[in-house]
Amino acid sequence: MVTALDEIFRDEWGRVLATLIGVLGDFDLAEDAAQEAFVIAADHWPRDGVPTNPRAWLIRTARNRATDRIRRDRAFAARLGLLVAAQEVEMPVDTTTFPDERLELIFTCCHPALGIEAQVALTLRTLGGLTTDEIARALLVPERTMAQRLVRAKRKIKAAGIPFRIPPDHLLRERLDAVLTIVYLIFNEGYGGRDELAAEAIWLGRALTELLPDGPEVRGLLAMMLLHDSRRETRFNDGELVLLEDQDSSRWNTTQIAQGRAELDQAIALGGRGPYVLQAAIASLHAETPCDWAQIAALYGELTRLTASPVVELNRAIAVAETEGPQAGLRIVDELGLEDFRYLHSTRAELLRRHGRTDEARDAYRRARELTEDGAERRFLERRLTELANRTGSGSDPAAPECES
Repeated sequence: MVTALDEIFRDEWGRVLATLIGVLGDFDLAEDAAQEAFVIAADHWPRDGVPTNPRAWLIRTARNRATDRIRRDRAFAARLGLLVAAQEVEMPVDTTTFPDERLELIFTCCHPALGIEAQVALTLRTLGGLTTDEIARALLVPERTMAQRLVRAKRKIKAAGIPFRIPPDHLLRERLDAVLTIVYLIFNEGYGGRDELAAEAIWLGRALTELLPDGPEVRGLLAMMLLHDSRRETRFNDGELVLLEDQDSSRWNTTQIAQGRAELDQAIALGGRGPYVLQAAIASLHAETPCDWAQIAALYGELTRLTASPVVELNRAIAVAETEGPQAGLRIVDELGLEDFRYLHSTRAELLRRHGRTDEARDAYRRARELTEDGAERRFLERRLTELANRTGSGSDPAAPECES
């Protein structure tokens, strides 16, 4: 029963909360009422059985709890107003007639008036159903800090009068881009090893495709996340970073690869040729053995034209080096103005090493090591420096830091 309740919580939390916010117009009141309803469900359902329509039961129970709370707090005139509003709303029993307001909710959470950190936290809290403690651990901040961040975000929504609605047509594209960016940021945070965040991002991606099935970039984002995540188990070995060329492809998640490619096919069928669709196409090629590096380089070229991003161009350099040799890749890398970007130096170091320019490669590895705080990446760079030292017979790297714990 606990597992069944967890699954219902997972599936219904965002829908129930979005409906309550739409009715009550108050994040805190809606969240408290939803939490109470789930607690009551956890007490009643194991004894009485899960109702035929769990969502209707949860919304009705939460709505009643919110109404009771407002009645007990009649000194607050604003909440008296909410009481009237709540009483006037008819809550149908059939869930098929409940408006699914998750889309309004995610657009509210990702409103540009909120900072990026607040957008990420609020999206995970409201749509993903993560607790404050879970979000704090996932984003590596103290729980108290995260609690304050969530409180400030909700106050900002109320004080700024941020509407609970899907943006009008003339703002929809820009605002959808912001929503996709937040989901992508959450996934990127998880891709470095925090599996729970990657899983949350994929879940949000699936929810978005359900809400916006005709959005090629929405499907492109989901496809890209699924395809990248399919190689998760092989990206690290006992905590050590494993490059794509050294990964055991027999351990890649073929189900996720198939799902990702199906989403990509739908995105393309919808006319998608945007940044996420292109990145998904690249990720699909990365999941082939051997990789078609020429096609990957061409896709990165198209992505560069769309985004003008030097980071994308850095990735194109890697693909070009695979087909034309390291010197061709270096010509691209040396034109990029990313002096403080650690991946520019690690990429340059790899290409210099393959080109036999050992001294320059060593300097580039050291610079990359200076710029990274990630333990797995630092250890990988240390191994490369040791390999160079052994190759030249110069012993250990004199610039290596003392042993890490």
